[in-house]
Amino acid sequence: MFALPEPKVGLAALAGGLARLPRVIGIHNAMGMILTARKVTAQEGHRLGFVNEVVPHDALLKKALECAEMITACSPDSIRASKRSVLLGLTEPNVVTAINKSQKYPEVTEMLRGNNLFEGIQAFNQKRKPNWNSNL
Repeated sequence: MFALPEPKVGLAALAGGLARLPRVIGIHNAMGMILTARKVTAQEGHRLGFVNEVVPHDALLKKALECAEMITACSPDSIRASKRSVLLGLTEPNVVTAINKSQKYPEVTEMLRGNNLFEGIQAFNQKRKPNWNSNL
Protein backbone atom coordinates (compact mmCIF):
# COMPACT_ATOMS: atom_id res chain seq x y z
CA MET A 1 0.00 0.00 0.00
CA PHE A 2 1.08 3.56 -0.74
CA ALA A 3 -0.25 6.78 0.76
CA LEU A 4 0.58 10.26 1.91
CA PRO A 5 -1.19 9.94 5.29
CA GLU A 6 0.18 13.16 6.83
CA PRO A 7 -3.13 15.12 6.65
CA LYS A 8 -4.76 12.54 8.95
CA VAL A 9 -2.42 13.67 11.74
CA GLY A 10 -2.38 17.38 10.96
CA LEU A 11 0.71 17.45 8.73
CA ALA A 12 1.55 17.70 5.04
CA ALA A 13 3.96 15.51 3.04
CA LEU A 14 6.62 18.21 2.89
CA ALA A 15 9.56 15.79 2.65
CA GLY A 16 8.98 15.47 -1.09
CA GLY A 17 5.66 13.74 -1.63
CA LEU A 18 3.81 16.96 -2.51
CA ALA A 19 6.50 17.94 -5.02
CA ARG A 20 7.10 14.53 -6.56
CA LEU A 21 3.69 12.89 -6.88
CA PRO A 22 2.05 15.50 -9.18
CA ARG A 23 5.05 15.34 -11.49
CA VAL A 24 4.72 11.58 -11.81
CA ILE A 25 0.96 11.00 -11.96
CA GLY A 26 -0.46 14.42 -12.84
CA ILE A 27 -2.09 17.00 -10.64
CA HIS A 28 -5.62 15.52 -10.77
CA ASN A 29 -4.61 12.05 -9.60
CA ALA A 30 -2.09 13.43 -7.12
CA MET A 31 -4.56 15.82 -5.52
CA GLY A 32 -7.00 12.94 -5.17
CA MET A 33 -4.44 11.04 -3.12
CA ILE A 34 -2.98 14.03 -1.27
CA LEU A 35 -6.21 15.67 -0.13
CA THR A 36 -7.87 12.45 1.01
CA ALA A 37 -4.77 10.64 2.38
CA ARG A 38 -6.23 7.65 0.53
CA LYS A 39 -4.25 4.41 0.44
CA VAL A 40 -3.41 3.06 -2.99
CA THR A 41 -2.65 -0.57 -3.81
CA ALA A 42 0.40 -1.57 -5.82
CA GLN A 43 -1.87 -2.37 -8.75
CA GLU A 44 -3.41 1.10 -8.69
CA GLY A 45 0.04 2.63 -8.25
CA HIS A 46 1.08 0.76 -11.39
CA ARG A 47 -1.96 2.04 -13.27
CA LEU A 48 -1.27 5.60 -12.09
CA GLY A 49 2.37 5.33 -13.10
CA PHE A 50 4.38 5.52 -9.87
CA VAL A 51 4.93 1.77 -9.57
CA ASN A 52 7.03 0.20 -12.33
CA GLU A 53 5.85 -3.36 -11.96
CA VAL A 54 3.77 -5.51 -9.64
CA VAL A 55 5.08 -8.98 -8.84
CA PRO A 56 4.14 -11.59 -6.24
CA HIS A 57 5.97 -11.14 -2.94
CA ASP A 58 8.01 -14.32 -3.40
CA ALA A 59 9.29 -13.01 -6.77
CA LEU A 60 10.16 -9.53 -5.49
CA LEU A 61 13.86 -10.08 -4.77
CA LYS A 62 14.38 -11.89 -8.06
CA LYS A 63 12.72 -9.02 -9.98
CA ALA A 64 14.70 -6.37 -8.07
CA LEU A 65 17.96 -8.18 -8.87
CA GLU A 66 16.97 -8.44 -12.55
CA CYS A 67 16.36 -4.67 -12.63
CA ALA A 68 19.68 -4.02 -10.89
CA GLU A 69 21.46 -6.27 -13.41
CA MET A 70 19.92 -4.36 -16.31
CA ILE A 71 21.12 -1.07 -14.84
CA THR A 72 24.63 -2.35 -14.11
CA ALA A 73 24.89 -3.70 -17.66
CA CYS A 74 24.85 -0.05 -18.78
CA SER A 75 27.73 2.40 -18.65
CA PRO A 76 27.89 4.00 -15.18
CA ASP A 77 28.79 7.28 -16.88
CA SER A 78 25.64 7.05 -19.01
CA ILE A 79 23.51 6.26 -15.97
CA ARG A 80 24.91 9.25 -14.05
CA ALA A 81 24.42 11.60 -17.02
CA SER A 82 20.92 10.30 -17.64
CA LYS A 83 19.84 10.67 -14.01
CA ARG A 84 21.22 14.20 -13.81
CA SER A 85 19.62 15.22 -17.11
CA VAL A 86 16.20 13.87 -16.12
CA LEU A 87 16.16 15.31 -12.61
CA LEU A 88 17.47 18.75 -13.53
CA GLY A 89 15.52 18.79 -16.78
CA LEU A 90 12.29 18.54 -14.82
CA THR A 91 13.12 21.85 -13.15
CA GLU A 92 13.31 23.67 -16.49
CA PRO A 93 10.33 25.56 -17.92
CA ASN A 94 10.24 23.62 -21.21
CA VAL A 95 11.77 20.72 -23.11
CA VAL A 96 13.99 22.87 -25.36
CA THR A 97 15.64 24.55 -22.37
CA ALA A 98 16.05 21.18 -20.63
CA ILE A 99 17.75 19.71 -23.72
CA ASN A 100 20.07 22.69 -24.18
CA LYS A 101 21.10 22.82 -20.52
CA SER A 102 21.68 19.06 -20.32
CA GLN A 103 24.57 19.40 -22.77
CA LYS A 104 26.40 21.50 -20.14
CA TYR A 105 26.03 19.20 -17.11
CA PRO A 106 29.40 17.92 -15.83
CA GLU A 107 28.10 14.34 -15.89
CA VAL A 108 27.29 14.64 -19.60
CA THR A 109 30.73 16.09 -20.34
CA GLU A 110 32.38 13.28 -18.36
CA MET A 111 30.31 10.70 -20.23
CA LEU A 112 31.34 12.10 -23.61
CA ARG A 113 35.02 12.36 -22.67
CA GLY A 114 35.32 9.18 -20.62
CA ASN A 115 36.78 5.82 -21.49
CA ASN A 116 33.41 4.10 -21.14
CA LEU A 117 32.16 5.68 -24.36
CA PHE A 118 35.07 4.17 -26.28
CA GLU A 119 34.65 0.86 -24.44
CA GLY A 120 30.94 0.73 -25.25
CA ILE A 121 31.48 1.36 -28.96
CA GLN A 122 34.36 -1.12 -29.09
CA ALA A 123 32.36 -3.81 -27.26
CA PHE A 124 29.41 -3.25 -29.59
CA ASN A 125 31.62 -3.60 -32.67
CA GLN A 126 33.29 -6.70 -31.24
CA LYS A 127 29.90 -8.17 -30.20
CA ARG A 128 30.94 -8.60 -26.56
CA LYS A 129 29.83 -7.30 -23.19
CA PRO A 130 31.52 -4.02 -22.22
CA ASN A 131 33.99 -3.92 -19.36
CA TRP A 132 32.87 -0.67 -17.72
CA ASN A 133 35.11 1.47 -15.55
CA SER A 134 32.94 2.56 -12.62
CA ASN A 135 35.05 5.63 -11.69
CA LEU A 136 33.56 5.52 -8.21
